[in-house]
Amino acid sequence: MPGVPFGLPRIPAPRSAAEDHGPLPDVAPAPGPVSGPTRTGFGHAPALPSGSPPEPVPAPLPFPFPVPGTPAGSAAPPHRVLKSLLGAWALAACSAEETALVEAHLTDCASCADEALRLRDAVGLLHPADSLDLDPLLRSRVLAGCLGRRPARIPVPEWATPYDAETAKLDALLRDMGQAEWRAPVRLRWFEGDRPVERETTVAGVIGHLTAVDGMVAASLGLADPLGAVPPDTRGPTVRTEAFWRTPHGEHRPSAAHGPWREQSHTLIRTASFGGAQVAETAVPYGHFGLPLRDAFLDRAFECWVHAGDIADAVDYPYEPPASGHLHRLVDLAARLLPRALAHRRRAGLASPPRRLVEAGTPGRTLHLEVEGNGGGDWFIALDSPAALGTRELTVAHIALDSAEFCQLAAGHVAPDEAAAGQHGEREAIREVLFAAASLSRL
Repeated sequence: MPGVPFGLPRIPAPRSAAEDHGPLPDVAPAPGPVSGPTRTGFGHAPALPSGSPPEPVPAPLPFPFPVPGTPAGSAAPPHRVLKSLLGAWALAACSAEETALVEAHLTDCASCADEALRLRDAVGLLHPADSLDLDPLLRSRVLAGCLGRRPARIPVPEWATPYDAETAKLDALLRDMGQAEWRAPVRLRWFEGDRPVERETTVAGVIGHLTAVDGMVAASLGLADPLGAVPPDTRGPTVRTEAFWRTPHGEHRPSAAHGPWREQSHTLIRTASFGGAQVAETAVPYGHFGLPLRDAFLDRAFECWVHAGDIADAVDYPYEPPASGHLHRLVDLAARLLPRALAHRRRAGLASPPRRLVEAGTPGRTLHLEVEGNGGGDWFIALDSPAALGTRELTVAHIALDSAEFCQLAAGHVAPDEAAAGQHGEREAIREVLFAAASLSRL
């Protein structure tokens, strides 16, 4: 070539690679010398002098790791072996060495790269589908995040937060139900005296029951009562519920159940928040007994959770218990009400009378109630006086229950004779406290 000194390499023109048209066949290069007269130049091997020994061909470097189907120390595995590893590679089941080898091959082989992409997409379809239901605590977490950045000017009182959370959870469940599910039969259970009682209603009837009993709290705050002008004989939860089921809203009117109940719960929370600290001690009548507003809100949170579980069972829907801090408050309320419930059973002749104290200042008997698990704790229940809680000075019995089991007992869903996980001490005191816990339940 004119102008190019003999023996210097020339710059070749661009050309397409052979691999661009598909994988190369697995054919080993033919060993041996190049025969025949050749001209020294670009793209040709130099001619060997006549009678010279053939130039040795360098042996391929062995791979430092074994590959299935390839002997140790051999050259790169053939195309068919690497292609057979694509399925394991897509499932992330290859070793690190195999993964590196397959991925290096995918950069050179278009057909295997397409196959690997299809397999990886197919593996994505094998993953279990995520639940489309919102986390019931999502609202609480979002509010906590917002309040953490800018505190609310009028925050929800601490004693009202369990009711706020449980009504929000039940509202989310009701929004997810179809019209037919509102008429699903729901079995309500509670204890009267020493026997279990059942009442069958519908999902709409349960929401009507919650609306009617929440109305007692609303009336104590000066809000509108869902029953209107309340007659003197409709002040208890059971009587109010029966009266509400007889109203035009009725027990089987799903379109008229959800909205009024949710609006009433919002109004209760707003009113309690704006009422200030003094509103917490407002008396709420419950028929034959009363509760301060702070405890009435906990009672309503407990009943909302229990009946939401009844609805979830009826429509075959999972439902989570309250958060740990909220559950502890609900268990604490039930434990504080036990001495009062025990005294009420004694007046009705359903429990033995209290023991007389020998002298003034003698500590009365107590029962150690140990509630284990999420939201649990220890309480000492007074057996001989209607005091809220006793002391541990004269503990005559010990009961240990799981927190979920104790709540089911207080809701009337578990028989007292089957509730205690562990018992020790006076058998009579243990039996009376267990039945007093079941008597906390009602319609």
